[in-house]
Amino acid sequence: MGREAQSARLSQVLDGLERGRGAVVEIAGEPGAGKTQLACWLAEQAGRRGLPVIWARAPRAGEGPFRVFRDAAGRTGLTGLTEGSDPADPAAWYELIRQRAAGGVLLVDELHRADPSSLELALRLIRSLSSSAPSPSPSSPSPFVLVLAHRPRQSPPDLLEALDLGVRTAGIVRVEAGPLDVAAVTALLDRWRRPLAVGAYGAGAPDAATAPAYALPGGTGASAAVLHTASKGLPGYLRLLVAAGFDAGLWPDRAGGDEDRLLREAAPLLAELGALSGPARAAARAAAVLGGTFRPADAARIAGLGARDGLAACAELVRADLVRPAGHGQRLAFRHPVVGQVAHADCDLPFLLDAHRRALRMAAERGAPAVELARHAEHLVHTDGAAAARVLAEGAAETVTRAPAIAARWLRLALDALPARGREVEERAAWELAHCRALIASGHIREARALAHDLLAEGGPRPADPGPAGRADDGGARLTPRLLLRAYAVCADAERLLCRYEEAEAIARTGMALLPRPLPAVLSPEATELIYEYGLVHVLRGTHDRIRPLLREAARARTEAGPSASAALGVLIAFCDVFSGDIARGAPEVTRCAALVDALPDGVAGHTPDVLALLGCAELYLERFPDARRHLQRGLDAATGGAQKHIRAHQLLGLTMIDQWAGRLDGAERRAAEAEELARAVGAPDVVTLATAMRAMTLVWARGRRYAGEAVALAARAVDVVALGRGWWATSAISLLAHAQLLGGDATGCLRTLRDGGGGDGLPQVQPAFRPSLLALMATAALAGGDAVGAERLLADAEADAGRLGLPLQWACVHRAGAQLRSARGEHAGALELFERAAEAFRGGGLPVQHAWTLIASAPATALVRGPGAALDVLARAESMARSCGAALAVEEAERVRARLSADTRPALGPHPSAGSRVADLWSALSEREREVADLAAAGLRSRQIAERLFLSHRTVDSHLGSAYRKLGVSSRTALARALGPAVPG
Repeated sequence: MGREAQSARLSQVLDGLERGRGAVVEIAGEPGAGKTQLACWLAEQAGRRGLPVIWARAPRAGEGPFRVFRDAAGRTGLTGLTEGSDPADPAAWYELIRQRAAGGVLLVDELHRADPSSLELALRLIRSLSSSAPSPSPSSPSPFVLVLAHRPRQSPPDLLEALDLGVRTAGIVRVEAGPLDVAAVTALLDRWRRPLAVGAYGAGAPDAATAPAYALPGGTGASAAVLHTASKGLPGYLRLLVAAGFDAGLWPDRAGGDEDRLLREAAPLLAELGALSGPARAAARAAAVLGGTFRPADAARIAGLGARDGLAACAELVRADLVRPAGHGQRLAFRHPVVGQVAHADCDLPFLLDAHRRALRMAAERGAPAVELARHAEHLVHTDGAAAARVLAEGAAETVTRAPAIAARWLRLALDALPARGREVEERAAWELAHCRALIASGHIREARALAHDLLAEGGPRPADPGPAGRADDGGARLTPRLLLRAYAVCADAERLLCRYEEAEAIARTGMALLPRPLPAVLSPEATELIYEYGLVHVLRGTHDRIRPLLREAARARTEAGPSASAALGVLIAFCDVFSGDIARGAPEVTRCAALVDALPDGVAGHTPDVLALLGCAELYLERFPDARRHLQRGLDAATGGAQKHIRAHQLLGLTMIDQWAGRLDGAERRAAEAEELARAVGAPDVVTLATAMRAMTLVWARGRRYAGEAVALAARAVDVVALGRGWWATSAISLLAHAQLLGGDATGCLRTLRDGGGGDGLPQVQPAFRPSLLALMATAALAGGDAVGAERLLADAEADAGRLGLPLQWACVHRAGAQLRSARGEHAGALELFERAAEAFRGGGLPVQHAWTLIASAPATALVRGPGAALDVLARAESMARSCGAALAVEEAERVRARLSADTRPALGPHPSAGSRVADLWSALSEREREVADLAAAGLRSRQIAERLFLSHRTVDSHLGSAYRKLGVSSRTALARALGPAVPG
């Protein structure tokens, strides 16, 4: 998988061998890169060609010379040297190997660990095969291919020098086993899900390298891209990660939860560790306990080694390439995190407990962060009790923003160790709520919801519990008033993220009833959190107007929750204003809030992860696309790994919309698919619906009209599961479905979808910030269906709403629909003016697909007003723009309009047998309105008189008259009268 270039080069080597030419092939790469796999592939290909294959593999230990080649001789039935030969004679071994390998392939694996005599023999073979000396005599052994697989970091200098010299002189073929790309990792994961044959690579082939020793599950919970990054593209590490049940939320702290399967798959790595000396093995285990980067002195202390012995042990680990220098300060780290995790999993329990206790003590002495302390306390919680539990809780609070899955695990362990009664009751309740928050952030929303409901059910006073002397000890309330507010907020948050808006609103409203009204001048962090959550619920339900007064009251109070909470409330208020169409108030508030959020460090902003998503969406509504992209991308970068899957999905949807408008259709499709996958993982059906609709809309643009039916069906299936009027998610998805339907040619379906989903012709249930463009869409659909009166009425509503908003791109959509209506009336000059205004707005707003689409729509009017040549120029510009964006639909439309224009103008340009028939044909090329104007002008009426008679403006009459002149080939009213005279139809 992913080794096409290497495979082709190796095939050329075998071709040469069949023609009598030997070769030396070097297969070099990192540990886990798949060097043995490439050698296996070569052996298989040689076997298929009928070429003999001999395997040699450097053992990790043994006695005597030429151990690499003795092993090969024993496995292939070689009986040894010729009679009288010295078993230690290099020349005798050289001749033996040449004779036995003649005409075939000798594969030497793990050459970097060869004994000195085997290495010397390999060097002699390299010099012999790679030299430019004349071909041997007929009595000499036939040529063969020598394949040497090794790790350059661990290979001796003599070998590296000989190989480099051979590569430079073209005597050696070097094949690099580098990292795989994402596509190859995806294919490899799929291959591992199917059984592989073993024993197919020739005598002595290491079958363990050909297939995992486990049945790969249907999915690890991580995408191929995430696994590619974690494994660094190296297939050996990829297999270990998958075997452990890789969890992106735990990485790189640990690969996954299945240590037994990890150890089974890590047999070669365990053999590397087992080959170390006793002190080095102890240092490796100590380094695994320390985790991350470590100092040699710390590893020596944990391993119980003296300073000198500890340094020597770490030096042995470096020579074995198990650890490598990491940054400055003489710190070291395992060559890959999973190597350290295998070493840790291989530790026996007594050593593990003692080592982590020492490491915890060392870290505390240095004043290390709580996260580092918690890494060690995790292993001591069942022996050191409540003390370790509190360390875990502190570490969880510190890491919950960056790694919520780890925080959730630590809090679960802490809760298991903390007594459920007595003085710890309040502390335990706070940890339980923090556990719920961590579960939500890591995507385990249903579990968090169940725990939050349990907490609320037990939120009242606890029953009396007799003390040791028979005294009653009630232990106080299960939840203090402050914690009760937080419990309502957490529970409402979980319900909202599961798209259970009615339940979320009811729970939050119940919690709000505990707050005094009017609100106090100073809000506690818990009260601020509940108010914010209550506002979010209303925003997503589409009932934001109900919450705006409460949010403004909360914003006037001072909060104890800090600057991030103040910024969060401000962003929520500004979002509500913009969402409601109150641009005059919302726009400056968004600017102010953006400055506040930009000033927050990532760690602080991450405590309220909705803020960046809300701010980005508000800026998107305000058509501030660069700012929206910046804030959405910042939030996406913060929500890495397994953190904040639900928020990550929201941010991806915003970026999908921006990418679609900006003509980055490939990126839009990819982001929409990822958002859909994340939303399914956390169980958010409304988010799945919107993501699917966005993906369908992108596919219509990218794949053209032939795919439109399939894409519309995809969006329709998604929207069908959404109850109409469910709020922001539903109306957004419905509007995308309507767009896709109109682009696919279903004008009636577009109108029906918008009327049903938006609450009628006026679209009262649609977010006001997008209403003008959707009303304009309806007007276009009505016009396509022949309802010009309905289109005019819808367009009037759209113009009124656009005037209230004052947003350029909303106006551009309205102008485009107005231009189409004018074209239908025959007012081509006025239509062209509106088309050009719309096209310029889309160009200035950075929307190339919409710009191209508008130019294409304007081409017929351009042809009538400025001539066919100008129209063809417009179409060429539009088509070029659409092709650069990959917008196949726009390219198809440009081709269709070009063909129609050519057909329309052909009769006027072709030869005619008589003047009368020619004039009649030219007359038929005019539009109905142009005919009326030309007839009256030929009769001698002035433009003002024609305008009064036809109820048109003076300017419109001149425009129609100019168009008629061009089509009829005349330049004055007199010439027009002469040309039309008796031949004008009627």
